[in-house]
Amino acid sequence: MSLQMDFRKSLGDFSLDVSVEAGTETLGFLGASGCGKSLTMRCIAGIETPDEGRIVVNDIVYFDSAAKINLSPQQRKTALLFQNYMLFPNMTIEQNVAAGIPKTVSKGDRDAIVATELKRFSLEGFSKRYPAQLSGGQQQRVALARMLAARPGILMLDEPFSALDSHLKSVLEQNLVDLFEAFEGTILYVSHDIDEALRFCDRIAVVDDGHILEIDSNDELVNNPQSEAALKLSGCKNTTPVIKADEHAVWAPKWGVRIECEREVPDDVRFLGVRAFYLERADGPGANNYRVRVDRISDSRFERSALLGFLDRDSSFAPAVERSDDEMRFLHQHLFWRIDKLKDGPEVWPEMGEELWVHLPQDRIYLVSR
Repeated sequence: MSLQMDFRKSLGDFSLDVSVEAGTETLGFLGASGCGKSLTMRCIAGIETPDEGRIVVNDIVYFDSAAKINLSPQQRKTALLFQNYMLFPNMTIEQNVAAGIPKTVSKGDRDAIVATELKRFSLEGFSKRYPAQLSGGQQQRVALARMLAARPGILMLDEPFSALDSHLKSVLEQNLVDLFEAFEGTILYVSHDIDEALRFCDRIAVVDDGHILEIDSNDELVNNPQSEAALKLSGCKNTTPVIKADEHAVWAPKWGVRIECEREVPDDVRFLGVRAFYLERADGPGANNYRVRVDRISDSRFERSALLGFLDRDSSFAPAVERSDDEMRFLHQHLFWRIDKLKDGPEVWPEMGEELWVHLPQDRIYLVSR
C-alpha cells in the first residue's frame, strides 16, 4: 500500500508544489491555516484538479497530466473525513455506513460489511437511528465506519478535532485509534496542532506556503527541526532571526544579545530557536546568562509563563520598541519562559516586574538556515 504524488496547483496568487511518497503509515501534514494542507487532500480525492503532475495510490494512477489521466472522485476510492463528518441527515445509520460501498457489491456482502463496521465502532444498537439522534462522538464513529466500509485505498483526515473542546477531543481521539488499527494502508492526517500530530502520526511533513519543507520522524522534528516553520509549528516559542558571529556563536538583533552555541554555526544560518521550558534561573553574569525584567505573567493550573525583556540589550541593530508603539515588535524583543509548577517550587517562579538573571543552555539551542 503506497502513495506517490508530485504535482502543482495554482489558485490565484497561491501556488501548491507537493512531492512526497508514503507507505503503510500515518503521515501528518502540519502547517498553519492556508498553507495548502487541505488543498493537497482535495487534489488526491479528485475534488480539485492539479495543473500538472502525477498522483498514484497503490499502483493505480489517479492523475497524470502528461498521460491525460484524471480519474473521477468515485473512481479513486479515497476516504476523506471532514470536520463536520458530512453524514446524510435523512438516512439511517446503517444506510449512511453503506453509502460508500460500490453498487456492484451484492446485497448480502453489503449487509455483512455494514454489520462488521457497526460492530467495530460499537454502533450495533443504533443502526435504525438517524444522525440527529446521536451524540457528536457517535456521529464521528458513524463517519469512521462509513470510511472503512467503502474499502478505500487511502484514508485522509482534515483537522477532525479543530472545533471540539478539549474533553470531547480526548474522548473522540480513541475512535481514531480504532480506525488506524483497522486500516492497512496510507493515512494522511492534516493538523496545525503539533501534539495531536505527534500522537497519531508515524512521520510528519512540515508544510509552509504551498511547499513541504521537511518530512521526518516525530523525534527528529521535535529534537532537530530544519526550518523556521518547523521550529514554530513544533511549539518553539523563542524563535528569532540571527547572524553568525563566529564558529560557535550568533548575534540576535531583535534580542540585542550574543548567544553561544554548542553546535557549530553554519555560514548560512538564519534563525535560532530555544524552547520556553529550557530557560533556567542564573545567579549572575556568565556565558548565555542575561539580565532580564519580567514584563508579563500568565498562569494556568500547572504552568506559569513569563515574558522577559532584555535589560542590557545592544540596540545598534534593532532599537528597543515600547509596547504602546508596536505590540508585535515589542513581543519579538522578548523571551518566553515556561515554568512547570509541579516540578519547580514557588521560590523559582518569576514575579511581575522582577529583575533577574536567566540562562540559555548552549546544548538546547536550535539553528536553522531556512
